[in-house]
Amino acid sequence: AQSTDRWQWRPDPDTGYTVWGAYQLLTSRDSITIDVVADLIWHPQVPLKVSILAWRLLRDRLPTKVNLVTRGVLSPTAQCCVFGCGEAESAHHLFISRSTVGSLWDLVRSWIGIPLVAFTTE
Repeated sequence: AQSTDRWQWRPDPDTGYTVWGAYQLLTSRDSITIDVVADLIWHPQVPLKVSILAWRLLRDRLPTKVNLVTRGVLSPTAQCCVFGCGEAESAHHLFISRSTVGSLWDLVRSWIGIPLVAFTTE
């Protein structure tokens, strides 16, 4: 179906565009946004394993320690991050707020040819 493009992600007036803002957009329950994101995730040019990872990430269905504790697979005392930082290991922590994630996003940007854009994890 043909439709006109429109802005989905608006900057915060105080901080501008942030990774947290993108995360909030992608994980919102707005059906229009989810439909747009689903079209991107399941695009034919996206490798299937990447689509599956992105879908599970946005649905919070990855086997993070927090999710495994919630499902009763792990003990509540076992939810600390695998990197030893002391934080609870959630998808948000691993993919957004972890300090080493910035360098990962730099590699991804250079791999897909997007110029460096400064962002924060606030």
